[in-house]
Amino acid sequence: MAGSNPFTKSIAARLKSQQLKQFIQHWDALEALVVRVFRAKAASPADEAEYAELRTQITALYPEWQAALVPLWRQALHGGKPCEDDPFAFLLTPASAAGFAGSWAHMQALPATREALNRLVLESTL
Repeated sequence: MAGSNPFTKSIAARLKSQQLKQFIQHWDALEALVVRVFRAKAASPADEAEYAELRTQITALYPEWQAALVPLWRQALHGGKPCEDDPFAFLLTPASAAGFAGSWAHMQALPATREALNRLVLESTL
């Protein structure tokens, strides 16, 4: 899982589910894109193309993991407060990558998704 979060990569090494590994790989790429576009305060044409592809892939994969992730993201914080709304869905809301440009709200959603993913991986490897 090149380019993935190092902690997630280490705990996911024992995962048997290729579908979950694939979801994590796409999510890692989305996370990197959100940070890159936020910092640049603009989305390049390559960012837009990447987001369109990632959004399609993640939207297709997410329903399989959504129910398992709900109790996990509800335990996480979004902007310093307990999550009330699905941070995964929130990060897939923008119609284009430009929606992440300077968006602190989207940046604040990232830790909750990472925490939920890590908990899901830990639960899946027990």
